[in-house]
Amino acid sequence: MSVFVNPLGDMKTLVVSAVGEAEGSRGAAAALACAGADVDLATLLIDVGGRAPRPTLVASAAAQKLEERLAAHLPDHRVAARGQVCHLAVPEDGGFDAAVAATTVARGALVVVHVPPELLQSALASPCMRPRGVLLRADLAGDRSLVGLVARDFLDRELAVGVLKRRLSWVAERRALFGVLPPGGSGGLPERLVRRLCGPVA
Repeated sequence: MSVFVNPLGDMKTLVVSAVGEAEGSRGAAAALACAGADVDLATLLIDVGGRAPRPTLVASAAAQKLEERLAAHLPDHRVAARGQVCHLAVPEDGGFDAAVAATTVARGALVVVHVPPELLQSALASPCMRPRGVLLRADLAGDRSLVGLVARDFLDRELAVGVLKRRLSWVAERRALFGVLPPGGSGGLPERLVRRLCGPVA
């Protein structure tokens, strides 16, 4: 009898996007990636449709090792170790295939996938992506009803759902995008939100 092992079985993948015209979802995704990192295990931030990341002067050994593995497996995509996080940019067209391949390479790590709003449903419906949770950056003043409908749909799919009601501060976003915003850091994601989405990873 053959036994098949799911290569993504021990992964924790989270998707981050925006609702309506809310800004700051990319910074929120980076902050979530920072919250799930530690000294020995870097997290992977995949930016679908995002700009090619640039390396930073400060990067952990774990992030650098993950960068090397990703560069070897995905030579056509830009990857860079930034602080305790490894950033990968993939195009919107065909980006999910690259994201799944990168997730397999980063086996054992938290993977945060940032997608534009128009690709959110496709990401959640992908049979290979199989995210465990979703973080939405939303302005409730104008989109409360829409957020409620979307969140209910995600909960029905047994996904953990978090809503970031206010954009992170400029300083917090910059630190997150450099991979150096620690969990509970000033101006970062609320701890209860991180616990809801990351669980024991945080």
